[in-house]
Parts: sequence; C-alpha cells; structure tokens
Amino acid sequence: MNKPLRRISLFCGLLVLALLIRTNWLQYVQAEELSTRKENRRVQIAQYATERGNIIVNGAPITGSAVTDGSDYKFKRTYAEGELWAPVTGYASQAFGSTQLESLEDGILTGNDDRLFFDRTIGMFTGEKKQGGNVVTTLNPAAQKAAFEALGKNKGAVAAIDPRTGAILALVSTPSYDPSSFAGNSKADEKAWVALKDSEDKKLVNRALRETYPPGSTFKVVTAAAALENNVVKNIDDPTDTPEPYILPGTQTPMENHAKGCEKASLNKAMEVSCNSVFANLGDKVTRDKMVETAEKFGFNNDKVDIPVRAFASIYDKKMARDGNALSSIGQFNTAATPLQMAMVTAAIANDGKLMKPYMVDQLTAPNLDVIEKHEPQEMSRPLSAANAQKIQQMMVNVVERGTGPKAKIKDVTVGGKTGTAQHGEGNKKRPYAWFISYAETSDKSSPVAVAVVIEDSAAEREEISGGGLAAPVAKAVMEAVLNSQG
Repeated sequence: MNKPLRRISLFCGLLVLALLIRTNWLQYVQAEELSTRKENRRVQIAQYATERGNIIVNGAPITGSAVTDGSDYKFKRTYAEGELWAPVTGYASQAFGSTQLESLEDGILTGNDDRLFFDRTIGMFTGEKKQGGNVVTTLNPAAQKAAFEALGKNKGAVAAIDPRTGAILALVSTPSYDPSSFAGNSKADEKAWVALKDSEDKKLVNRALRETYPPGSTFKVVTAAAALENNVVKNIDDPTDTPEPYILPGTQTPMENHAKGCEKASLNKAMEVSCNSVFANLGDKVTRDKMVETAEKFGFNNDKVDIPVRAFASIYDKKMARDGNALSSIGQFNTAATPLQMAMVTAAIANDGKLMKPYMVDQLTAPNLDVIEKHEPQEMSRPLSAANAQKIQQMMVNVVERGTGPKAKIKDVTVGGKTGTAQHGEGNKKRPYAWFISYAETSDKSSPVAVAVVIEDSAAEREEISGGGLAAPVAKAVMEAVLNSQG
C-alpha cells in the first residue's frame, strides 16, 4: 500500500475509533444525564405512554389514569378525592412534573424500576401491556377524612402517627388542591396551575411537613422531658423555685403568665395550667446545651427526616443566649416545628420514651401484587426513659381532665394532651397559632394514635384563638376515628 493510502486508512481508522468511543461515552457515561434532562420529551412521553400504578390506602386506590385526547401523552393521572389526599400523593402532571410520592416512587408507578425487570421481560414474551407497580400507604382513611373535615376552612395541618410503629395515619394540609386539575398539558391545566402557584393561601405547600411554626406551649413537654432526664426535677409534684414575676435571665424583662397560681408551682401543676414562668425557669436550669440535646433526641435540628417525603427541619437554636433559651423553652423565640415533628414528640412520650421512625409507605408491590419491598418499623431514638415518659403522660392526662384541654376528652378513653397558643409577627401583632398535641390510650395501656394539630388562621376573633378551643376538637376527631376503625 502506498504512503497516501496508508495515511487515509489510518485517518479513517481514527475516525471509527473516535465514533466508537463517543457512542460508548453517550450510552454508558452520559446516558443517565441525557435521559433525565427536562428538554428530552421522549422520556416524558414514555412516562405517560402507559397507565401508572396506583397509590393505595386501606386496600383501595386513591389514584387512577385516563386517556388523553389530542396529545403526545397517552395517559394522564387522575385522583379520587384529590383535595383530601394531595398532602399524601403530591401530584403527577404532564406539564408541571411531579412531587412527593408521585415523584419519589415514580420508578415503581411507571414500571421502570429495576426491581420490575422480570415483570417487563415476561410481558415481552406474553404480549401483556407494560404496567406500573403500586405504592401501599399506612394511611387510615377515617382519620384522614376526620382531620380534613374538622379543619374545614381554616389554614392548618394535622399529622397523626401510630406511636408503636411510627406509621403515619393521617397527613392533612388545608386549604388543599386537586392534583387532577392540572394533571394534563392543556390550556385549562396551565390556568389551574398558575392560579394555584400564585395563590396567597399557598395551597401547594404541605403544611404538615414543609411549614414550620413556633410550637408555643406544646413544646413544654420537651422541656419537661429535659428537666426530668437531667434531674432538675425529681418529683413532679414538688414545688419549684419559680418566683412571680419571673425575670428572664440577663434581662429586666418579666415573663408573662396567662395562668394563675404559677409562683413556685410544681411541674405537674405548671403543665396543667400552662405556666410560662415555670418552664422558662426550668429550661434555664437545664441549660441551653442540654435543652438542645433533648430536643435533638426528639428529632429537632434533623434535616433528613424522610417518610419518604422529606420534612423541613424543626429548629432548636444552638447558639442563643440564656434569655433566648428560656423563651425557647416555652416554644417561642427561635424555636420552630412542623406538625409532623410535634406528632413525633407526642408519639415518643405515648410510647414510653421510644421514638419510632415515622413512615408513610407500608410496601411496594408489582403489578401482580407480589411484594417488592416491605417496610419494617425502626426505632429512631430514646429521648427519655420509660419512667419519665409515664410521668409526662400523667401530666398530659391532667391537662385534658382538669386543665386547658377538656375539649379533647373522649368518653371511656384515657387522653393526654397539651395546648399551645404561639405568638408570631413583629411585636406579636399577628394572629396567634393554635396548637394541640395529644394521644389516646386503649384498655391494654398501648397508644394507637398520637396527633399534632396547628391552626394557622381561622375566622375566630383574636382573643378566642387558643389551642384548647380551636385545635383540641380537631385532635379529638382524629383520635376517635382511629379508635373506632380499630374497634
């Protein structure tokens, strides 16, 4: 072969090699990046080319699929009672993507998950259409509906947990939205999306998981746990050394009490009538660092609470001064919590000091209903001893029986609770938040439900807004629904 031909052959060989390298680079290195790019419509078209699997509650689907006319996308998502279940499902929209379970479990729902490879392979030989798997939740439909109806037109949220396992029984956020209204990619879907996105009511925000509020006096159960665990209080009926007025440490500012009889009140009495001064004093004696330690055992300052949807981190400030710690010990200052977090606090106390990791997905199933993955309950932490948890249970029962939470009473059932009315806004001028946390105990001494309720806004007059008045009846409705469904 002459020299020019050798050069041409070598050049062509290099071109072929470069082509092979580039092809393999695209197929094996950049494949994931290219397939997930939002500009790649083929991926999204394939995503909606078949019917999605369903999200299941108590054996029944709360989602479905419908044929889309005049579109590249063959199927769109439908929702049964969309407003009721939106805080659980999130949404799957042809035009606006997906969130929450619809997003996190997309591989199972579309049938593309590697664990469904065998099902897809069998389908190729049998001619069966590709199908998505199902996501089976832990939700209790009666509890979810009770919470949604009891919140009504109020802005607020409810989280309910089975303390024994960590299973989430209810997760409600109001006002809500119907994910079906923008599941397609038409002009009507776009109009519905824009209206929701720009809504002052923040309907797309899951308040139960992704909104934090000052927890107010509901946080006093955490301070009580810290005081007991650190031996600041040994006997809950012994008088404390709390003066009246109590002056915040390092300041000349007196702590305001809305209750009477708080001077030297015992921990038990202070919980019953909700004495700010006693808990501020105890928080100071526990010290900031020990308060932080206890709060973190309950789940505060943890930005990786996944159920599997990730909740916002609840906060107990690690760097505040003594007066800030005293204020934070009554759930004010920089303290902030999601409703899920306060349900976790209540669940740990109701479960004799053992906090179970909260979860919302019980199992994932193949199209033929074979179980792909089953959740096993996991212990998350031990914020307090069983003995101290039982002392706080006793105090919370007193709150309901003869204190600030009588509207949570359930006939022939032991109920423990704690009210909270949290101030917010500059100079506390905005309408306060109404909180209530509670648990119900059955005859076998176990607690099948722990609830946290926050009402962010309501039609009530400012002076009538209280955890005991507004939020306690919501918690009662949820607890009764759980107890009745188990009966």
